[in-house]
Amino acid sequence: MKNLHKITIIGVGLIGGSFALGLKKLGLIDEIVGYGHNADNLQLAVDLNVIDSFSTDIKTAVENSDLIMLSVPLGVMQTVLRDMQPFLKADAIITDAGSAKMSVVEAVQAVFGELPSTFVPGHPIAGKEQSGVAAACEDLFKAHRVILTPTVNTDAAALQTVQSLWQALGANVQTMTPAYHDEVLAATSHLPHLLAFALVDLLNEHDELGNVFQYTAGGFRDFTRIASSDATMWRDIALYNSDAISKWLKHYQNAIGHLIELVDAKDGPALHHLFSEAKAARDEHIVKK
Repeated sequence: MKNLHKITIIGVGLIGGSFALGLKKLGLIDEIVGYGHNADNLQLAVDLNVIDSFSTDIKTAVENSDLIMLSVPLGVMQTVLRDMQPFLKADAIITDAGSAKMSVVEAVQAVFGELPSTFVPGHPIAGKEQSGVAAACEDLFKAHRVILTPTVNTDAAALQTVQSLWQALGANVQTMTPAYHDEVLAATSHLPHLLAFALVDLLNEHDELGNVFQYTAGGFRDFTRIASSDATMWRDIALYNSDAISKWLKHYQNAIGHLIELVDAKDGPALHHLFSEAKAARDEHIVKK
């Protein structure tokens, strides 16, 4: 692994903050610098011992940095890349925590005119409903999956360095192509989040039901927990992985249409078969993990 003396966290919130805090606790990095526009938030990060120092000037933040972690909404990724690009060391590793990878790859290509060999896109599959640096914790990624999506130009040493950092934080690291990542996450993460948002929005002060939430129990709360996630982040995911998400929403729409037909027909055997198959699949692939 490449020796890292200084790393810069751009976007010191839950994910970027937890990445920094975990590395600080392990003593792996000499200096961890935070960058953002909100000085109060960055000072809080220093006070919480998440980062060593901060700057609201991007030149100061990234100069001589060995690795830059981009933990910002997808909608501002290209702007941040453009702002920092003139001040990077030639061998600085660039990685990120974005939830849609093709959009990040395209943003890097647009800013740099190529895909740098030191660019290692990534996505930690971990989080909380709470956001912000105050929610950061050093073991957020422990036993959670982190997906790295190297491009055809990514240098093996840069990939190994980023992989080693995540493994040091206890993450289970996997690699796949950016395009396959976006398809898989659209089906397994983005789709469920949008469904949870849609269900809560549907029932919120519904004309027929009023305040129905006072009657909700465990099942509803479990299913809709992720609707408490950050709205800005999920707006950007829906926009920047729209093709794959729309595809899986349509698949789900077809599945719901089939379910409506079975319920309308009171087709008990078919409903039982569908529910049994789904239960068996979940028990086999999720519950046993």
